[in-house]
Order: sequence, then structure tokens, then C-alpha cells
Amino acid sequence: GFAALHPLQPQELAQGALELMYSLQKYLGEITGMEGVSLATLAGAQGEFAGNLILRAYHQERGESQRNKVAIPDSAHGTNPASAAMGGFEVVTVASDAQGNMDLHALQQVATRELAGVMLTLPSTLGLFDTNIIELCRTVHQAGGLVYGDGANMNALLCRVKLAHLGFDLVHLNLHKTFTTPHGGGGPGAGPICVREDLASYVPAPIVERPDQKGEKAPQEFALVTPQKSVGRIGGFHGNFGVLVRAYCYIRSMGTEGLRQVSANAVLNANYLLNALKGYYDLPYDRRCMHEVILSANRQHTLGVRGLDIAKRLLDYGFHAPTMYFPLIVDEALMIEPTETESKETMDAFIAALKAIDREAQEDPELVKGAPHTTPVSRLDEARAARQPNLRWTPNNNP
Repeated sequence: GFAALHPLQPQELAQGALELMYSLQKYLGEITGMEGVSLATLAGAQGEFAGNLILRAYHQERGESQRNKVAIPDSAHGTNPASAAMGGFEVVTVASDAQGNMDLHALQQVATRELAGVMLTLPSTLGLFDTNIIELCRTVHQAGGLVYGDGANMNALLCRVKLAHLGFDLVHLNLHKTFTTPHGGGGPGAGPICVREDLASYVPAPIVERPDQKGEKAPQEFALVTPQKSVGRIGGFHGNFGVLVRAYCYIRSMGTEGLRQVSANAVLNANYLLNALKGYYDLPYDRRCMHEVILSANRQHTLGVRGLDIAKRLLDYGFHAPTMYFPLIVDEALMIEPTETESKETMDAFIAALKAIDREAQEDPELVKGAPHTTPVSRLDEARAARQPNLRWTPNNNP
């Protein structure tokens, strides 16, 4: 029934779908501690963009249009500064300190009457929980700004902490990452935005509400509405409904204890990898991580083997490479995010492969630099492949 629905179906004939969306809004609000939720945004980056539109509208209504700067840590996802710039803000980069936290002193220097807010991923893209988060939020609020949370890494915090309790004013969630829909590969995605109570009237349209029936039987129990000060529509209809259904089912299936176990397993898996590999690869921030661990191949690079070579060699061992050369502030970065679903057996095999590649880098670096050796196609000209993609298969008629 859900699959057969059309987004232009009359609302009175789609009450089940609207009830699902209404319930999901409530669940996500409960998970984040926020009062207002819009499911309309179609991706995490679009959630960021909507958040910046809310920042701008909020300050403009208060007569503070001079607030034209958004502070973003140097470890952030690249979509953060892009979204802020598209929202009409000047991006101010704030350095990380030696522990991988946002540098509080550097933030205080930009916390002026021109600061609209800060965009912060928690845990950060370094896989770390910012231990200064309470003071950081307080600094921004005292300057009159808002704190935007990039919830891309929420699988580390589920049912452990509510971002609103830490001081966040608005946040987006990646349903296509934390709540089961496969992540990556170009979609589909959904990035609902959750906001504190006084920002709820600004969220993208539409949202689902339960109209006050005032004692009379209304023609429908749930309705799509436009919030009073909404920043407008962010997509053609009202969100990526298929992803919303999956997220709803996942939350209902897992329950509070199940979601809490997700965060426990995600953090446990990442720290298991960290402790197994830190004697073989450099660890830029030698502290407990959250959902992912950032290693550096600097040690191997001194032998002529780069992180890219290690990633290619992993293919020969049957593993897809982790995210490469990101965050940008870590040289030869290997970002490894095992998530909550990987078994110990898989992680042990992955650890053994990375240890073997480290040994090869010392004993036979050319073997690693020439990888992969077992795939149908070896190394491609990646720059040319990106600029001149061959998207059509052509049969080979040669005998």
C-alpha cells in the first residue's frame, strides 16, 4: 500500500502514510530532544542547507541581519561550508586543538555580534566526542548565535545523549545512515531537520500535524501543513517517503534498548579496531574514539607507500577501501567506520589484512604500490575516469 501511493494522492486517502510521518516526527524529536521536526529534506546536505536558511531567517526577524558568519571546524565534512555559503553566509574556519576538539580560544575570537552560528558534527569527523561541547555551546549562545548539529554520526549517540541537552539548537539526521537505509552510492537519502521549540515555525514545508478537531469529526485526522514562518519547500513533495518508512520500521523494531545497543556496538567496534591497529599505523589522536577511528599511513609513507596504495592493496584481500585522505587535517588519513553491524570475525580479518599490508610495505613496498593484482582491472587513471566517465558498455567483437 505504501509503495503504490502517489505523492499527490488526496490527503484523506493517505491517512496511514501521514500517521506514519507524524509518528516518525515524534520519534526523531524524542531522540534528539527537539520539539520541531520536518521530514521534507531529501539528504543530509539538504538538511544542512535548510538549517542555514533557518539561521538566516531567525536572525533577520530579530533585526540582526549583520550576523553573516558561520563558524565551522577544520575537521568538518565538506558539505558544511558549502551549505553555509549557499545559505548566504561567510564561512569562518576554526582550528582543532591538539586533542581533536574545536579550539575554544579560536572560537571565542570569532564569537562576535557578526556570528550567526556554528556548524558542528558530534561526534566529529575525527571520530571523537568534543569534550568541550557544553562550553562551546555556551560561548556561541552568549554571543547571540545558534548551534547547528550535523547528525551524520548519530549512531554513536543513540539513546545515550540528546543533542538538545548539550546545547544544540537545531540538527539534521541522516536516516540513510543511522536508520538502516544503505548509505552511499548516490542515494536514496533523507535528512530530517529537528529544531528547538521557538524555531519550529521556520522548518521546511510541509510537516504533518494532527488538527484540533474541537469536538467535531474532521474529514481527516492528519494533515500536511506549512509552518507559519517556514523557509519554504526544499523539494518537490514532502520528503523521500520510502526512506521514512524504513526509518519508522527500524525505530519501532529496535525500541529504546535496541537503539541503545546500536550505539554501544558502534563505539565498541571502532575502539576494537583502534587498539588492534595503533601499533601498526599512526594514531593522530591517541584517545578513545566513538563510531569511527582515524588512522594515518604516515609511517608507511616514509617507506614510499601511500594511503592510496594501502587502499588498493586491500582490494586484493577482499575488502573495500575505507574513506581516504579525509579529514583533510590528517596526513595520509584512513577513516575506518565499522558501524554497529560488523561481526568480530569480519573485523579480525580486516585487522589481519591491514597488518599484512604494513608488513609488505616494509619488506616489499613495490608489491603494495602496484596493487591491486587480483581484480579484473588494475589501477585506473582516476582523474580521467571522473572527468571522462565511460557510462556505456560496448561489446568486444574481436575474436
